[in-house]
Amino acid sequence: MQNVLVSGASVAGLTLAYWLRRNGFAVTVVERAPAVRPGGQAIDVRGVALDVLDRTGILAEARQVRTRMRGMAMLDAGGTELWRTTDHTYSSGRLDSEDIELLREDLAMLLHRQAAGAGVEFLFGDSVATLDEEADGVRVGFEQGPARTFGLVLGADGLHSKVRQLAFGPEEQFVRHLGAYLTVFSTDNFLGLDDWQVWLNDDTATYCLYPVRDNTEMRATLGFRSEPIAYDHRDTDQQKALMTAGLAHVGWETPRLLEAMRQAPDFYFDSMAQIHMERWSAGRVALAGDAGYCPSPLSGQGTSLALVGGYVLAAELGRADGDHAAAFARYETRMRPYVGLNQALADKNTEGGPSEETMDEAKNAIDLDA
Repeated sequence: MQNVLVSGASVAGLTLAYWLRRNGFAVTVVERAPAVRPGGQAIDVRGVALDVLDRTGILAEARQVRTRMRGMAMLDAGGTELWRTTDHTYSSGRLDSEDIELLREDLAMLLHRQAAGAGVEFLFGDSVATLDEEADGVRVGFEQGPARTFGLVLGADGLHSKVRQLAFGPEEQFVRHLGAYLTVFSTDNFLGLDDWQVWLNDDTATYCLYPVRDNTEMRATLGFRSEPIAYDHRDTDQQKALMTAGLAHVGWETPRLLEAMRQAPDFYFDSMAQIHMERWSAGRVALAGDAGYCPSPLSGQGTSLALVGGYVLAAELGRADGDHAAAFARYETRMRPYVGLNQALADKNTEGGPSEETMDEAKNAIDLDA
């Protein structure tokens, strides 16, 4: 039984781990965080990605914990309501759609339960430090634990992937900045929102607020437009200062939101960016999800790409009879058209949003059984 290391207990990593185990591999997942990461925004699962949830055995539960927004309102920078609708929200699309919006942490918990139940080994509180490919495996050095050798190493460790850096080179070669930065965090529902989403927008900043957990909590996504900024993606104090400066001119509830951000236990900050690579594999190393083809939150399809990418990569490895090079090649051939269409949605969303036909094509542009 070939042993495989998956770096990152992300949506892509957990999906990949579960399906690798189902396909007969011994699987270890290493994750820097001490447990499955809490927090995060509401995410969407659309089109063929719903079939991945179904095959993984969690579609019914995902539907049970989906968000239940009744509609949304749009405000200007001073908090004046410009319009409202009960037909759709910007984050999830039409409210009568079969697609699912749920909290990222809820999806991750469901996937982790399935993977752990299937016999996947988890190494929390550690991360990959070195990769040295040998004749029949990859010697992996960890930041905390002893080094181990694996037959394959699969990076599902996000936009700032350490596996990608070690196997392919510096991040700067692959990142495409989309002109904005955002933060996501949880706070009390001090606005009293009742299954209602609120957006505020001006020329340089925007944010989205919505209640969760039966309206007892609120998730906030704040953002500002900017050219690339040099910052330490592990220095949260610096990131909070950048967000405070970027929204300092915005009125309404912005001061209270920034104070809540500074106190939030699940603060997240990053650039709006995509990853574009000529190949997603090198030797015995391959990438899945944001590590290989991050489409950015602007696409609305990052979670679906992660689910489908993890499933397809595991399927190809399962059918390859030990020929990982052939499996990686087939994975790229199958995924690239799907990834390309979905990454293109980010540009369309900055131009007023894609048509329903364009979205339907993008979210279904792959056959899971090919």
